[in-house]
Amino acid sequence: MFRKLSTFEEAKKKIDEHFKPVFLGEEEAVLLEAYNRVLNEDVVSTLDIPPFSRSTVDGYAVKAEDTFGGNENEPAKLKVSGSVNIGETSNVKVAKGDAVEIVTGAPIPEGADAVVMVEDTEREDDGLNVFAAVTQGENVMKKGSDLKKGAVVLKKGQVLGSSEIGVLAALGLTKVKVLKIPMVAVISTGAEVTEPGKPLLPGKIYDINAYSISTAVIESGGKPIYFGTIPDDKTALAKVIQTAVVSADMVITSGGVSVGPHDYTPQIVDSLGKPGIVVYGIAVKPGKPTTVGYIGDKPVFSLPGHPTSALLIFYLLARPLIQRLAGRPASGMKMVRAFAGSRMFSAKGRRTFVMVRLEFDKDCRLIAEPVESGASGAITTLANADGFVEIAENEQFVDLNQEVAVMLFRGLATKT
Repeated sequence: MFRKLSTFEEAKKKIDEHFKPVFLGEEEAVLLEAYNRVLNEDVVSTLDIPPFSRSTVDGYAVKAEDTFGGNENEPAKLKVSGSVNIGETSNVKVAKGDAVEIVTGAPIPEGADAVVMVEDTEREDDGLNVFAAVTQGENVMKKGSDLKKGAVVLKKGQVLGSSEIGVLAALGLTKVKVLKIPMVAVISTGAEVTEPGKPLLPGKIYDINAYSISTAVIESGGKPIYFGTIPDDKTALAKVIQTAVVSADMVITSGGVSVGPHDYTPQIVDSLGKPGIVVYGIAVKPGKPTTVGYIGDKPVFSLPGHPTSALLIFYLLARPLIQRLAGRPASGMKMVRAFAGSRMFSAKGRRTFVMVRLEFDKDCRLIAEPVESGASGAITTLANADGFVEIAENEQFVDLNQEVAVMLFRGLATKT
């Protein structure tokens, strides 16, 4: 199966050549369920925001010209003729020489064109001393100054985060049109794999991959469909993969891709439809046994059973396809620069990805320290690694204190 490995770049090229992103359709999502979804329409403001001119401070609404010349020694003298509170419409009108008490967010009463901060005034019954002059429009947020009626507020294709959801709420919307989420079938294989929650018999291990990969699918903008753990039975596995292809937009399996007598997955994928397997192993470490196929236009990623290898290859190869199916830009992983904490060696002839944790040294330099895993399947590697350093096929090693690019699985570590 792995007589001719693809280089990492060749593998990516073959995957892209056969990938045909399709429009999965749209649906309406209620606002609180639209977070992290991809907008499928331009959102046009149906009103001015704010819908009325309002005060940005606590103080007094005035005619700005009435405060001119007011200072600490000779304050401008006005008469308090009423008040206006937030959430109400005031019938008070501001005439020349008048001041109306107002709170932050309350509508500016008719006749006023500025607000004096309460700190710059002194009240004497219905009289008001103003110690600092204001200019027209000062401390006033004008109607429509944030959003104008008819303006395009959000554009089709935007990913809706918390701020975008807030904008939609400000427009009074309760639903929004979004792209459908790509369904990704997740299958774990192997006689030794047991679902969490069940008794762990001798020789068995709990299923790590289905949960780490399913979570990574969600992070990528997809929705995982967990098909459970399938033993190394050719007939059973073929049936499940066939069902998964029909039920989902992409299939991800883990385990059963090496050269053992029960590693059936690549053969099954190749037999279920054209073009079949397009990548038969990749010259990388970890992740060499990875195979990728297409059954019709459905991608099938068959990842190694080792948890670290499976998750790494997912991030490198499967994640961009899920993002594109979801209508998102295929964004790369976040990167930071750091210094190698020790020498990192490559695997001869293979692109090597060294798992590292990040920490700051006494000189506040960010250090990338290789995670001692012992094997690509070590569970603690998943928890301890913040990211990885990539070593090219023609590099022998990365030296101590050499500056490196670290691709991040998550945010920076804060250990010292």
